[in-house]
Amino acid sequence: MCHLPFAICICHLPFAICHLPFALCPLPFVIRHSPGATSMTQPSELTAEQLRRRCDTTQFDFNSTAGAPDLTGIIGQERAARAIEFGIEIPYPGYNVYAMGPAGAGKTSFITHFLERKAATRAVPSDWGYAHNLVDGDQPRALRLPPGGGCRLRDQVDGLLAQVADALAKAFASDQYAEHRRALGRELDGQRTERFRELDAFVRAQGFSLVRTPMGLVVAPVKDGQPLTQEQFQALSAAEQEAFGERGQALQESLERTMRQIQELEAAAQARLNSLDQEIAAAAIRPFFEKLSEGYANWPDVIAYLTGMEAHIAARTDDFKTNPGEAAEEGDANAGRVPPWLRPQAGSPYDRYRLNVIVDNKDLQGAPVVLETNPTYINLIGRVEQRAEFGTLVTDYRLIKAGALHRANGGYLVLDARVLLRQPLAWEALKQALRHGRIRIEDPGQRLGVLATTTLTPEPIPLDVKVVLIGDPNTYYLLYAYDEQFEKLFKVRADFAVEMEWTPQNEAKIVQFIRSRCAEEGLPHFDISAVGKVIEYSGRLVEDQRKLTTRFAHVNDIVREAAFWAQHVGRDLVTAEDVARAIDERIYRSNQFEEWVREMITDGTIMVDTQGAVVGQVNGLAVLELGDYAFGRPSRITARTFQGRAGVINIEREVKLSGRIHDKGVLILSGFLGGRFAQDKPLSLSASIAFEQSYEGVDGDSASSTELYALLSSLSELSIKQAIAVTGSVNQRGEIQAIGGATTKIEGFFDVCRAMPGGLTGDQGIILPAANVPHLMLREDVVEAVAQGVFHIYPVRTVDEGIAILTGVPAGERDPAGAYPPDTVNGRVDRQLRELAEKLQRFGRPEKNDGGEEKTEARPREEPSQAPEDTPPGEPDLPGDQPAPAESQ
Repeated sequence: MCHLPFAICICHLPFAICHLPFALCPLPFVIRHSPGATSMTQPSELTAEQLRRRCDTTQFDFNSTAGAPDLTGIIGQERAARAIEFGIEIPYPGYNVYAMGPAGAGKTSFITHFLERKAATRAVPSDWGYAHNLVDGDQPRALRLPPGGGCRLRDQVDGLLAQVADALAKAFASDQYAEHRRALGRELDGQRTERFRELDAFVRAQGFSLVRTPMGLVVAPVKDGQPLTQEQFQALSAAEQEAFGERGQALQESLERTMRQIQELEAAAQARLNSLDQEIAAAAIRPFFEKLSEGYANWPDVIAYLTGMEAHIAARTDDFKTNPGEAAEEGDANAGRVPPWLRPQAGSPYDRYRLNVIVDNKDLQGAPVVLETNPTYINLIGRVEQRAEFGTLVTDYRLIKAGALHRANGGYLVLDARVLLRQPLAWEALKQALRHGRIRIEDPGQRLGVLATTTLTPEPIPLDVKVVLIGDPNTYYLLYAYDEQFEKLFKVRADFAVEMEWTPQNEAKIVQFIRSRCAEEGLPHFDISAVGKVIEYSGRLVEDQRKLTTRFAHVNDIVREAAFWAQHVGRDLVTAEDVARAIDERIYRSNQFEEWVREMITDGTIMVDTQGAVVGQVNGLAVLELGDYAFGRPSRITARTFQGRAGVINIEREVKLSGRIHDKGVLILSGFLGGRFAQDKPLSLSASIAFEQSYEGVDGDSASSTELYALLSSLSELSIKQAIAVTGSVNQRGEIQAIGGATTKIEGFFDVCRAMPGGLTGDQGIILPAANVPHLMLREDVVEAVAQGVFHIYPVRTVDEGIAILTGVPAGERDPAGAYPPDTVNGRVDRQLRELAEKLQRFGRPEKNDGGEEKTEARPREEPSQAPEDTPPGEPDLPGDQPAPAESQ
């Protein structure tokens, strides 16, 4: 047995792309059936010219792609281009773009090139940077900087700080500054001395003196001109002690008052010194700031940044009086005693004023176009990095790094939807940024609420960006259905087509595409015959004589591979032979399983007949898909009919091996049989249909006509030619409907017939829906076999046309009396169904004598007996198999 680990698809419509998995896709054509379509005229088989469209290379006025014009514009994606252009031009929020289409349609390359052309016409956006917040250091300030001028301003600020450090060092080391400080000191000393002199005279007048102790100045009683010690004071009389105590308390208050006055003098002097320092610092640095500010008068953020810096430096002169180099030298002296990972980073008091430029657009010639291939949370919104100091992690505003949203701000951001959705927090962060129109850098741990450490909270940056999400249709519809914010943020859908019209204009564009590939990748050019083969291959990819593929990733693969084989044999130009070899080699790399299945058919393991005739047996056609490769294979479909009322039994459905579409196709058969043959009698029929040697799932309805042919053959007892395989869907009116994969199915049966021991006998062929004729792009060998008359392809529009080909007997039409000719297929089926109905009606009824009475037989008297032994239960009767009750007389 052959256990195939995949499902067989017997109806795959490559021309009806359905984005909704639960919606039916309308076919892009209409089957028109004339009133005379049921006539007995046998349809003509297709000619070789109808089986494949060839490219007319005489229309080109060059011999190779080297002489073809350059590629300009887009190929086959006008609808998507208009949608993208609308989305990026409309200035209102929420009009971001979701570009949807299958893989290989060239969405990413097309969108990036399209956006780059548009971006070149727009102005370069502002640079962005962060500066230390001089009020709240945990919230760095965001600065909008001149376009492409962020790094230049950063370098200017570094130079400014160097000038400021030098100017302050010179100002505070000058003799004039020292003389000012000494003058203020002398003035303070004089005032302090005068206050103490006045206090001392007052104290002495009260019989006390000022004594300096380690605890400060105190007043001590004096007797005979000498301060009393503690022992001497205790030796005094109580009256003297009380008198000294009262006067001492008043003097102590005077001392405290004088000390407060002195402190106020010192504070005033210090304020004057600080004011002096600030005046000197301001005077020293003002020229540098004024000069730099002149160039940024139109940039409020820069002016505010420079003004705040100037004021902050002037107000904190003590931080700048020491040469920064001295602290660095001291640190270097101690570095040998501290491990490297514990050493603090050498710094300067001026570092807090430096500018951290996170977005630098100096290399841009227009708006940015950012393609982020790894859209993680931190890669999207940025991050705050950390460094190790003394075994712990520290950070500051200079470790803030930009994300893709920062780099794309003022331009366009391109993301892969499925990759984005796989990243934790990334999708929510993107939506939040687009909803609020700003980029907020936040640690992932804080966003999740799992960390409560103190860190920086940078000021959010205003966001002005158009986001283009690239994804597949399923992702789009899932987001639209389950994310209520998605439709508000991505209001523009750019639907990429997978095919385009086969016109001379589009053929010329494919030629230009081949030329561009050769020029960009250094490939040898293609001659005119190779160009024709590539265009025909493009038609084969969509299996349509009227269409060409727009999935240029696959076309590009063939171009590269054909160029390889041409170089392999030493050709300067790629020829049709090289293109054919590239296609054949590609198939050979993938068709090992196909050859294995074909071998099992030829050696009889899988039973398929390609000669002779059998009742109730037809060769159906299926498509097996193995990743990027699909092939057709015949499957034996059999039908058995017998008396009963069970109707048509689908064996695959009973064992749960069939899909819903296949089940629907089988149920339609009962509708057809009832509508055609049960208008004057009940449809009393039991029939079983099976895919023989099927061990895997089956789905699709393209075998429904095949199953109907097997049923009609079994009912009419007419043999079906096994040399002819069948594909096609049928409706309840007996019309044959289009199916998918017609080219693949025909080639699969052709290969089997050719590999069978008898080979191609001239009798083998295919019956397919007439509506599928435009979808045929058969291989050259199949076309050649049809041209030689050893293989045949019959297009049919009705079941009657198909059954006539398979049996060689006319289907037959009803005469004016409503009867079919007896020797036709329909006549035989109608007669058989009538006989089955009559037999079922008579089954189980008693016979009648000549007088019309029921015959009776004398029965012996039954003697009482013991209860009968229990008998094992039998299988239940099928519906309709029970005897009908006798009519009462």
